[in-house]
Amino acid sequence: MHPSHSFAVTAFLLAGSVLSAPQQYGGQFGQKNQTTSCTSDIPRHTTSQAPKPTYNPPASTPSPSTTCATPLSLPDQSLFESLVLARSSVERNNLLSNDDLVFSFDTPCRNSPELGVTAGKGGKTVRADHSTFPALVGQGGSITVGFLNPCGFNFPHVHPRAAELNLVVEGRLFGSVTAENGATHRNHTLNKFEMTVFPQGAIHTEFNPDCTPAVFVAAFPDEDPGVGQIAQNYFGLEDEIVLASAGGDLNIDGANIDAFRGKIPANVVIGVESCLKKCGIQKREPTNPGAVY
Repeated sequence: MHPSHSFAVTAFLLAGSVLSAPQQYGGQFGQKNQTTSCTSDIPRHTTSQAPKPTYNPPASTPSPSTTCATPLSLPDQSLFESLVLARSSVERNNLLSNDDLVFSFDTPCRNSPELGVTAGKGGKTVRADHSTFPALVGQGGSITVGFLNPCGFNFPHVHPRAAELNLVVEGRLFGSVTAENGATHRNHTLNKFEMTVFPQGAIHTEFNPDCTPAVFVAAFPDEDPGVGQIAQNYFGLEDEIVLASAGGDLNIDGANIDAFRGKIPANVVIGVESCLKKCGIQKREPTNPGAVY
């Protein structure tokens, strides 16, 4: 098995277990409750002396209002450079401390855009790649966890360097994707523990269609899959290019291009209108170009 394939499979198994372990499976979206009783013939590992712990997690999870003791910053640049230039995997491994091998997706003191968090009123995504989690250098994979509020909408985007395996671990997710010109457009409503694939470079989006939160885990066979937001990048082109590609003055007034740019909300956004009505969520005001949603 290719190392990147193994990484993605292992990541999904771990993520699914951690995020869903405290909850009962089933009972939602028409699924029957399932109970299992498993016994194993494999003997438990025993040792004459209990090993000493190598990682000491915090005593409790900080609340969202926790004030960080030290300013947020990217991981040490010199460590990253040393990991990239290491002559072997053993040398790279020895450069890392025990704490360097643990990444938290919900610790408030990591919730900064500089540390891979993209947040808006619709929720947030937290990215663990080799820039935010240097232990991934040389490992060939990365993970993003998305926390979508009711009607949360992850803007249409692409990943230029990797396909995405998207697994729902809480709630439901509507996925929509167009791989390239001429390819059939696809969409799926994924239930808990269902997965889909978004091909490398494909325009795709994720949307929580329900009035309860949803969580997804996205695995990539690349340490730096990259991301490009379609709307933001499109309106970031030169005015004349945007005007011409939108059909000229028949469809869009060039004087309003800056207004369009200003109205693009921060990802993750609250949408879609049908969900907003169902959940009783007030629609954002479209006449305020300076608003951030």
